[in-house]
Amino acid sequence: MTRRPRLPALDPAEIAPRTGSDYPQPFDEPCAARARRVLGDPLGLTQFGVNVMTLPPGAWSSQRHWHLEEDEFVYVLEGEVVLATDAGEQVLRAGMAAGFPAGKRDGHHLINRSGHPARVLEVGTRTAREHAEYSDIDMQGETEDGVFRYRHKDGRRY
Repeated sequence: MTRRPRLPALDPAEIAPRTGSDYPQPFDEPCAARARRVLGDPLGLTQFGVNVMTLPPGAWSSQRHWHLEEDEFVYVLEGEVVLATDAGEQVLRAGMAAGFPAGKRDGHHLINRSGHPARVLEVGTRTAREHAEYSDIDMQGETEDGVFRYRHKDGRRY
């Protein structure tokens, strides 16, 4: 049997969404309805991740956080979200973007406070070692043996 070469293209609608988050309870609750279609993995990308995230009304993208080693970029494709950072809140509408440089201690996340779903393109660095701080809660995360794990800020595992 001859295998056809895989084309470097895909239809995001054919990728099953991953709903919710892997945060420990109760920190997972605001993100329970969040859905991500992971696009970078099926395309074989290893240096950065690419997702299309759908946030229904009321959903959060994540807990407010920042990364020590990884850059993050978001671009609003459809709808509107509120970007919450240490500086306050700002509405991002379709066509607007935001970036979060590695090591900048500015906790951020997106919240959909509108009455309609929002879709956001997410792009982020992938590093072998990573540390993330969660600004408003007793949580931090680190990559250990290739797995991202959550800990209390005093170092105890969840």
